[in-house]
Amino acid sequence: MQNFGWISLRQTCRDIPRFGKTHVRSTIFLRPKSTKVEVTKNLNWVEYFAIRRRRRQWQTAFTIPCAMVGFFGGSFYFGSLSTDPTKPIMGIDPMMFYGGCTLLCMGAGYVVGPSLGSSVWRLVNRNSVAQIDTLDREFYKHVARNRVDASLQSATSPVPDYYGEKIGSLREYKQWLRDQAKYKRKALLPEE
Repeated sequence: MQNFGWISLRQTCRDIPRFGKTHVRSTIFLRPKSTKVEVTKNLNWVEYFAIRRRRRQWQTAFTIPCAMVGFFGGSFYFGSLSTDPTKPIMGIDPMMFYGGCTLLCMGAGYVVGPSLGSSVWRLVNRNSVAQIDTLDREFYKHVARNRVDASLQSATSPVPDYYGEKIGSLREYKQWLRDQAKYKRKALLPEE
């Protein structure tokens, strides 16, 4: 009886589908290949501005840690150097000089942070990067075509958002267009 039980258990185990090379290979070939591409082909401006906002959030999120890494790295490095307080460095007290260098390291981290955040964002969203780049070029062409000539600005009256960096939605784009037209009218028409 026990032998019969083992035989039936072996037979039921043989009936379980196995995930061998042939099964995996067949599912890979049957899987649709362009599901992400179809989604990104129909990207509209509302979705583009939402993606643009998320990319800016990634850049901002990487700025603070990179600045902190620069600050702590600079403080560890310049704090570990031996100094002679009687010998100035370039005419400055060594502690003040090293403190300034530490702040420069923090500034370097602050500058590198958005680039690093943008690179990581591009790695995470690599399926839609080509479509986003296309829409970026088209959006910046719209901005360049519709913005006010920079020669019309003065020190007391600069052009509002010349590069369109604050545009985050269609409503804000329309407001930006109105602001540009208002500035152009104000700059070209004489005051009465």
